Formats: sequence, C-alpha cells, structure tokens
Amino acid sequence: MSNTIVPRESVPRESEMSLAELRGDCAQMAPHWVAPTRTTTKPVEPSRIHGVTVPASSARLIDSMSDYGD
Repeated sequence: MSNTIVPRESVPRESEMSLAELRGDCAQMAPHWVAPTRTTTKPVEPSRIHGVTVPASSARLIDSMSDYGD
C-alpha cells in the first residue's frame, strides 16, 4: 500500500459552483416546488379519543426523554 500524499490542488473537485450560483439555480427551481396549502385542524377533545393504547415500555421511554430532545 502506498502512502503517497497528493496535493489538494491536484484532486479534481466535484463542483466549482459558488454559493451565488447555487442560490440562482434554486431560485429557478422554486416555481417547480409547489408547497401544499396549509390546512388548520381543530383540537380534539380528550373524551373523544378512545381505543389508543401505548405499551408501558414506550411510555417509560418517552417519559425518560428530556423536554428538548436527546
């Protein structure tokens, strides 16, 4: 196995695109990416929720997680 060090300049880069070019390409594609319309949902009363069971192991897992994620 060779331990030859290759200068960084001689390694071909995948792309020489600048941030400005990338932003321009994204701006051109933006009309093609249509976001779905937002729908608002109303809260459901807890008394209407039934038939949902959570295994004790899952409840313990969620209970032991921090408030802001792990």
